[in-house]
Amino acid sequence: MTVAVDLARQCPPSATAYSVGAVIVDANGQEIARGHSRETDPKVHAEESALAKIDPTDPRLNTATIYSTLEPCARRASRPRPCAQLIKDAGIGRVVLAWREPNLFVANANGAKLLEDAGLTVIELPEFADQAIAPNAHLPLGNR
Repeated sequence: MTVAVDLARQCPPSATAYSVGAVIVDANGQEIARGHSRETDPKVHAEESALAKIDPTDPRLNTATIYSTLEPCARRASRPRPCAQLIKDAGIGRVVLAWREPNLFVANANGAKLLEDAGLTVIELPEFADQAIAPNAHLPLGNR
C-alpha cells in the first residue's frame, strides 16, 4: 500500500476527481503493474491505468491482488465500465483499499460491496487512510 500512496502523490490535482494510486501484485508479492489517476489522460483512474499495462490473458491475474488508495469506483460517467467491474473482469480475486469513497462525486458508490457480491475478497487498511486522503486535500471532503 505504501507504493500506491506514493503513486497517489504523483497525480495532477483535479477539482473533479480523486488522486489515487494502485499497484497490482502477483501471488508472490511481485509487482505486475502500477498506475495513478490521470496518468495517461485526464479521465483515467488508477486501477484502470494499472490494468491497461497488463495483457488481459496474463495467468498471474487470477491470483493477483490490487492495492488501491481509494475504494474502486462502482459507477462513473467518463467511461463505460467502472474500476470495480474492470477488476472483476480481469479475474483479480483480492482487493486491498485504504479509504472508502466519500459521497463527494458519487453518492453511495460502494465499489467494495459490488466486488464482495461478485465473490472477491476486499480488505480495508484504515491505518493508511490518512496517507491516502492527503493527496486529496484540494477537494472539499468534509468529514470524508
